[in-house]
Amino acid sequence: MGSAHRTVEDELEKILSGEGSPVQRFDSAPDLQSVALRKTTCYIVCGVIFNEKNEVLMMQEAKPECHGQWYLPAGRMEENESIVEGMRREVREETGLECDPVTLLLVQENGPRWIRFTFLARATGGMIKTEAEADSESLQARWWDRLSHLPLRARDILPLIEAGLRYKEEQWFPPTLPVDIPCHLLCQRLILTFTDTSNHLWLLLGTQDDLHLPVTVSGIGPAERSRNLTWAIRRLVRECMPCSQITSKTLGVFGLQHHGRDPGKTDGICFNVLVSIEHTSETASTGIPPVLESDKFQWHKVENQDLKAQLEQRQDSRSVVPIHSIF
Repeated sequence: MGSAHRTVEDELEKILSGEGSPVQRFDSAPDLQSVALRKTTCYIVCGVIFNEKNEVLMMQEAKPECHGQWYLPAGRMEENESIVEGMRREVREETGLECDPVTLLLVQENGPRWIRFTFLARATGGMIKTEAEADSESLQARWWDRLSHLPLRARDILPLIEAGLRYKEEQWFPPTLPVDIPCHLLCQRLILTFTDTSNHLWLLLGTQDDLHLPVTVSGIGPAERSRNLTWAIRRLVRECMPCSQITSKTLGVFGLQHHGRDPGKTDGICFNVLVSIEHTSETASTGIPPVLESDKFQWHKVENQDLKAQLEQRQDSRSVVPIHSIF
């Protein structure tokens, strides 16, 4: 294996271990507008926190449109803060408690204009907010046993609570937290794999400038603003492979990279995404990866057996953070 391929595998090892890697280039990018928080996009942060009785931390809404109803502590990120800092601030403002994140539980998106990051977190201090401390952020907070009646603002939080409980009982993916690496665009770095009939694992690489894991951009302009984040992944696949012969599946994210402390310049996010490719029919399956129609990409057979085993384990157990579209 050449040194360029070893460099790519080293980069992949870092991503698998949760370290991340700076984005150097973009392989599919029809729209290169920088992301600007609260102008071109909105990031929502949400915390799922349990006590020793597995009761979940809830806050009572102060906003006129949902006054008196209950919800998980959540809200919009502000400029000049990281995703984790935003989650901690929302929990503190709405419940009175300090917290530390355990793992990112779920990414939900409505295209590049709205993304919600839900964390499992643990309380580390503070005092739970009482009615006497009501303000514009919330009326009060309490622990909810999930059985007693509680008027909810929306039931969309119930699957988030269940995911938190499930993760407490069985960590179905390694603890995953955002990495502090700046990016000015909303993009996805693809760990795109194909397994042939001889059980060899192949990895798609970009060839522009040097070999690298390909990166595709989710546009924020009118043409792509209404499309979900996985559309950009399908676009890159379509650009380099005959769509009639293959199918792609986005399995989830290994992690994400964000900085956010230079508003308008580092508000972007790079998602490190696991994608699998399969032939659509047995007649198309020749035992080799799908033919690439662009010289901007090439296939690389993973010879490192430890790395191959790590990737296969993630694929078999679906042990990656889920990403869901809510269109």
